[in-house]
Amino acid sequence: MGKPAFLIGQINVKSYPQYLNEYGQPVFAEATKHGGEFLVATRHAKTLEGEWAGNWTVVIRFPTSEAALAFYESPDYAPLREARSERLSDGGNIVFVEGFDPNPQPR
Repeated sequence: MGKPAFLIGQINVKSYPQYLNEYGQPVFAEATKHGGEFLVATRHAKTLEGEWAGNWTVVIRFPTSEAALAFYESPDYAPLREARSERLSDGGNIVFVEGFDPNPQPR
């Protein structure tokens, strides 16, 4: 089995009620179809060092990189992604990272 993968978002949400209704609820259903588990979804991020962009932070864990990318590139997510970036937010950052394996197998 592959390493887990994470999608991390820092979004500049325009209206929380509208964002959660038109994007948050549908994206939750779509991500869980791909094995996604929401670990963080909050307005409250405390910056300890550097700069943090956005007023909404989300972290979704997927079982594998393939599952995370299948979610992000799925035709069912495409209209949600467009709504988020074009209407429901003033931009933000979405990043993909693979999980850490503390016991890598020798090649």
